[in-house]
Amino acid sequence: MQWTDRELTAWLDELLPAERMAAFENQLREDNALRARLAVLVRHRDQGGNTIGEIWQRARLSCPVRTELGGYLLGTLSPDAAAYVEFHLHTVGCRVCQANLNDLEEQSTQAGQVPDRRRRFFESSAGLLRGEDDPGQFRH
Repeated sequence: MQWTDRELTAWLDELLPAERMAAFENQLREDNALRARLAVLVRHRDQGGNTIGEIWQRARLSCPVRTELGGYLLGTLSPDAAAYVEFHLHTVGCRVCQANLNDLEEQSTQAGQVPDRRRRFFESSAGLLRGEDDPGQFRH
């Protein structure tokens, strides 16, 4: 399998989709030429050599922000924006954005538990708010 320098750099930054990362690592174990190419790229990066593409990828300039991912989950994005997020998540396979999306999904399922937790917290601390002399009076 052939790998581009961009894919090698993405592997260094742990930005390849999981399947591609596993395939790359399997090939890397067996392919001396691939290891040599990777070593050259690492030296180039360590010496401060950065292309616009590398900066773009490392800074994740094409990643949707978290609020856009939330809008994607809620279905409130415009069709074009939703199509881009879909492309970014599933075609590009951005692991950072997939992790953000998973986190947002998890938070949305836990949102129903928050009011109950607040109520229990309030009930457990209500006695601390009452005055010592008058159990019906709250402290100021």
